Amino acid sequence: MAGLFTQRSGGNCRLLDAGAGIGSLSGAFLERWAAGGFDFQHVELDAFEIDESLHPHLIQSLEKYRQYQNIVSNVRGDDFVHTAVDSLAEDLFAVALPRYTHAILNPPYKKIRSNSLYRSALRRVGIETVNLYSAFVALSLSLLEDHGQLVAIVPRSFCNGPYYRPFREYVLERAAILQIHLFGSRNKAFKDDDVLQENVIITLERGACQSDVTVTTSTDASFADMETNEYPFDRIVFPGDPERFIHVPTSPEFDAIERSRAIRFTLDDIGIKVSTGPVVDFRLKEHLRDIPDTDTVPLLYPSHFRDQSTDWPNPELNKPNAICRNAETEKWLYPNGFYCVVRRFSSKEEKRRIVASVVTPDSFPNAEALGFENHLNVFHEGKHGLTAALAHGLAAFLNTTAVDENFRRFNGHTQVNATDLRLIKYPNKENLIALGERTMRRREPIQALTDDQLEGLGT
Repeated sequence: MAGLFTQRSGGNCRLLDAGAGIGSLSGAFLERWAAGGFDFQHVELDAFEIDESLHPHLIQSLEKYRQYQNIVSNVRGDDFVHTAVDSLAEDLFAVALPRYTHAILNPPYKKIRSNSLYRSALRRVGIETVNLYSAFVALSLSLLEDHGQLVAIVPRSFCNGPYYRPFREYVLERAAILQIHLFGSRNKAFKDDDVLQENVIITLERGACQSDVTVTTSTDASFADMETNEYPFDRIVFPGDPERFIHVPTSPEFDAIERSRAIRFTLDDIGIKVSTGPVVDFRLKEHLRDIPDTDTVPLLYPSHFRDQSTDWPNPELNKPNAICRNAETEKWLYPNGFYCVVRRFSSKEEKRRIVASVVTPDSFPNAEALGFENHLNVFHEGKHGLTAALAHGLAAFLNTTAVDENFRRFNGHTQVNATDLRLIKYPNKENLIALGERTMRRREPIQALTDDQLEGLGT
């Protein structure tokens, strides 16, 4: 991370390490300077660490650089978020922070509640975000001088999803992305942690003109298999994408989805929608039943779908199998029919992020309605079922390796949101129906309809 900053000739360095811990990152930066890696005449470090129990270790890490008279280290125990906000807002009694030339961060990861003091403080300076790590990055970026650089190691969750869109817009409006390093494994780079998503190291330069982006990848933190490629920015953030998703290509070659002229349609073009399953079980607990009865309809969880088939009812799942159909639940139910469903969460061990299945009315011959639990995404037409061929065609398409590889370029964690599925490009409706008819006719597992067929769609 210390090596990712580009060289700047002469002058003074004002370094920010927000969430400094025991000083590993600050020490690496100062080590590079001491070895001649920077031309700074003077370095002043502000190391923020709110956990006072770490201060002795932090001070010890920085102690050996006291021999250099042109290094000044300040260990600060105050809350970085509130201190930075007060300084940026120019509060009357706030201690003004300097404009830093460099920032190096391994920020804390913790959700910020919508009613928390942090959330209201961040809004004072125009920052809307849902996690401390993105708050630290946004504040640090705001504290940089023009052309100041920031290097941070963070979860990849900010790259996609609706909750991080304000943060993505905040960053992209103020800085250029210089480099992204992707750790390809969720369990090797940080094997001592319970990592549910990939981590990235991102390098930003405030106020710079955006040009090509360097993307490096490695399996783990040894960097033994690191690969480096350059990409035009329009392959990182697609022009016209209202969500401003940040894609991380792992190969300079265009994937099968990008190459295909036939796969360029949105769900709106096709005339279908995808929604998060509307049944939130803990809110409707009194209406849930373990075993179906005369006053219930099927309630479907992700665990009811296995190997492209529906396993319902299943009393061994330790989940309700039914929901009462009454005036209170009716608005959460869909008519029985054909639907394509995608699990919202995959396990770390699964090879695929997107796991699609088909709901068929024959599986529930006596049911007039169905309940879809909140951990499923449901493809539908106006909250009604699809045609059989369209439902099978959607599942066949979504389960291909090509879709999985394309999806991983902007999604680096275990969650698959409805917003993510809306941003995927699809074949047109006619081609999806043809794909579905082929699937039903051959009665093969959906993935057996190969990725090679994708490039032949519409020809």
